[in-house]
Order: sequence, then C-alpha cells, then structure tokens
Amino acid sequence: MPRGRPRKNPDDVLIRSAELIGWALGGIEREIVETRNRLAALTKQAAQLRARVGRRGTGAPAPAEGEGGPKPNRRKRRRQMSPEARKRISEMMKKRWAERKKKA
Repeated sequence: MPRGRPRKNPDDVLIRSAELIGWALGGIEREIVETRNRLAALTKQAAQLRARVGRRGTGAPAPAEGEGGPKPNRRKRRRQMSPEARKRISEMMKKRWAERKKKA
C-alpha cells in the first residue's frame, strides 16, 4: 500500500468542481430571488410615498399618469436667452479672448 495522499483521479476532480459550481449557482439564484423580493418591497414603498406626496391636503389620491399626472419622458424646457443678452455675452467673450491673445 503506497504511503502519502491518494492520487487524484481526474474524474473525481471534475465531479467535485461541478458540485462546487452547483452550490455557487444555487447561492447566486437565492440571492437573485431575495434581491427581487427586496426590489418589489422598495417599489411598493416608493409608490406609497408618491401617493402620499401627491395628495393635496384633502386626502384625495394623486392623479394617475395620463390623468394630468407627470409624464416620465418629458424634457424640461430651457429658458430662452434674449437677443440682447446673447449679444452682450458674445461681446464680453470676444473681449476676453482678445485680452488672452495679447498676453500670449
């Protein structure tokens, strides 16, 4: 009988690594399920808070999206600069650039 550790059979190593991979996948899948449950709970809580904020002090529920509620994809409008303001800024920038050009 040979002394020392028994030699590893390549088939045993593959089986053990497959076992470890299976355990790892099981753990990951459990984490995914738990994360989805937490996300669902947080989404529900956020909806409740939005409904509370949407009330106007009368106890009326917030309007649903599409019934005058906020539209999710609408961009905010930017303020338009008057032509006078644009011209003033242009002149100031030209002046600054001229000063920089003199220094260089």
